[in-house]
Amino acid sequence: MKTIVSGVQPSGTLTLGNYLGAIKNFVDLQNNGEEKELFVFIADLHAITVPQEPAKLRNSIKSLAALYIACGLDPNVTTLFIQSEVREHAEMSYLLQTITYIGELERMTQYKDKMKKQENGVSSALLTYPVLMAADILLYNSTHVPVGEDQKQHLELTRNLAERFNNRYSDTFNVPEPIIKKNPQKPPSLPL
Repeated sequence: MKTIVSGVQPSGTLTLGNYLGAIKNFVDLQNNGEEKELFVFIADLHAITVPQEPAKLRNSIKSLAALYIACGLDPNVTTLFIQSEVREHAEMSYLLQTITYIGELERMTQYKDKMKKQENGVSSALLTYPVLMAADILLYNSTHVPVGEDQKQHLELTRNLAERFNNRYSDTFNVPEPIIKKNPQKPPSLPL
């Protein structure tokens, strides 16, 4: 049986791109008739890798939860949750950092892009963001992860960390496979 994990950050205004690029795919995965466990979360720990206004972030978390359900995610079928409410995400992230090399993280394209945009310095959380993503995936022993082009590099790091951990310690983690949508559209970033 497949175990699939993914999430969306609750930062900024939700867009048509969020829906077409992620949430619609979650609903399609939920309803495709395959036997699976599907975990979809609100990635609030990922959102705080860059400065956030706390009240605005709390409202964004609520809005995203409502949008998940309004778009068709069924909490009776799909496990929906807020990432920060499961402390094991942060704990697993720390454990994976112990086997992650700084050079691997500095080569991440998203890190380089976001680093250029920072005005007041770069937080270590921005650098270790891909390790938190790996923790999100490996914590649930995922077999598959829906990814877009912008996340393929992070999934490859996740796969490397799973293999590295398994080789060093014991055969613990699945090495997850990507689910890549065929003929993806480049959706516009229009507000919903």
